[in-house]
Amino acid sequence: MVIAKKILLALAVVAMAALASCSSYQPASKVFHRSTIEPYRLDSGDRLRITVFEQAGLTNTYTVDQAGYIAFPLIGQVAARGLSLPQLEGSIAQKLRKGYLRDPDVSIEIDRYRSIFVMGEVGQPGQYSYVPGMTLQNAIAVAGGFTSRANQRDMDVTRKVNGTIATGRVPVTDPIMAGDTIYVRERLF
Repeated sequence: MVIAKKILLALAVVAMAALASCSSYQPASKVFHRSTIEPYRLDSGDRLRITVFEQAGLTNTYTVDQAGYIAFPLIGQVAARGLSLPQLEGSIAQKLRKGYLRDPDVSIEIDRYRSIFVMGEVGQPGQYSYVPGMTLQNAIAVAGGFTSRANQRDMDVTRKVNGTIATGRVPVTDPIMAGDTIYVRERLF
């Protein structure tokens, strides 16, 4: 009788541990969702079209490197990671004013967004181009759709929010951002 109770207790502990491991990810926080409506923040891999009006030699396409900088003529390395486009425009204009141009007029637009990554139970996991307005459903379609074992209700999305990496479980209709990593889990039954 005592052995049977110990076995039942051991089975209960194992079952609770298994259930706890299934819920290791929590639903996405409000900050996670709010990040999709905030101004776009630059990061490594973004390619920018920078125009300095009436300065053809400075107007070109620049890529944000792994360290978060762009190499700009005359002024050298300019920090771009975490900045919005207007903030970077102001930073470049300010540096150009220091001995190079009297009143620089700088305009920046995104030429190519950093990639998204789709993993797990999709036809072709990998790295894909981000398009503004993309949802999880769009990203999964680009990656070959769901496999027969995929959990099609909600996915895990990992993104950088306010400089920290956050993971949240979101429905397939949620918007994604450039740089997101999407993981489609396997369904249990």
